[in-house]
Amino acid sequence: MALKQSLEKAINEQINAELYSAYLYMSMAAYFHTLNLKGFANWMDVQAREEFIHAKMFYNYIVDRAGVVQLKMIDAPPVKWDSPQHVFEDAYKHEQFVTDRINKLADLAMSEKDHATLAMLQWFITEQVEEEANSSGVLEQIKLSGKDGSGIFLIDKELAARVFTLPAGFVL
Repeated sequence: MALKQSLEKAINEQINAELYSAYLYMSMAAYFHTLNLKGFANWMDVQAREEFIHAKMFYNYIVDRAGVVQLKMIDAPPVKWDSPQHVFEDAYKHEQFVTDRINKLADLAMSEKDHATLAMLQWFITEQVEEEANSSGVLEQIKLSGKDGSGIFLIDKELAARVFTLPAGFVL
């Protein structure tokens, strides 16, 4: 069954949003590299890869439903922040924004009675709970690390251990 035009358009917009997310996290990683916080940079690099895979999952879904993928221009993300805390405040806000977008896609799928799209979106709905928890968790650690910033180096070491894993069943 072909994808309805309204959903095809909305999912194409989501591809763009996911690619912007990857750009944003790459920019955040670059910022952390300038601070020589390699663990923070690693965390953001992993996050950028995840976002690219999310875009590809939406891309594949449009293709599987005989739709047309329409890649659009990606806006430039910010390149500077005032502190690691501000970076993670922005990351957390961004994940909340993405959650809202995914929920609106699910609402549209429900209104269009497109059960296949709704089923596909369930993975992303669950993923967004994890995404928000991860970014807010690091943000809370940063806030607790002390005003002198000495705890940042312990957090940096912890974030260096994060590794990228493909979602189950996804093949590049």
